[in-house]
Amino acid sequence: MNQFQVGDHVIYLMTKQSSHPTLRATKVSPSAHGDQYNYVVEKFWVIREIRDDGTLVVQTRRGKTREILEDDPSLKKATWWHRWMYRDRFPELQAQPDYRDKVGA
Repeated sequence: MNQFQVGDHVIYLMTKQSSHPTLRATKVSPSAHGDQYNYVVEKFWVIREIRDDGTLVVQTRRGKTREILEDDPSLKKATWWHRWMYRDRFPELQAQPDYRDKVGA
């Protein structure tokens, strides 16, 4: 049984590295030489498509899509508390543009 469904809100823990972590950064630690910081940022996405090979197509807040594996340890399904607490950060699922609309068929 698939634990995810199209339209589910998910949270992805993305690891980043920069010289200036954002305000929402967690687990901040300096890199080996001290010039950079490693940190984690929560990304709030919605599932747009589930493929047969276990790949999830998710939609970001800005409408971009990303492909991630269903069993990625950085991915978790948002609880009702997350959906309520961070309701402004989750994107609205946008309709996919139809290829036929672009070519005028």
